[in-house]
Amino acid sequence: MPPGRLAAAALLPPLGVYLAEGPGRTFQIACGLTLLGFVPGAGYALWRLFRRPEPRASL
Repeated sequence: MPPGRLAAAALLPPLGVYLAEGPGRTFQIACGLTLLGFVPGAGYALWRLFRRPEPRASL
């Protein structure tokens, strides 16, 4: 996982989710949780980034 995405998820949770997965349902959930409070939004963003599997290099 690139350190920029990790830093974005910790500081601006919706941005971290957007950079990792693009606009969509997970981005909307991150925005909603961040509006409810920073800690739920940051926790969700970090969970999504660590839960997401890294793409494999195909040979």
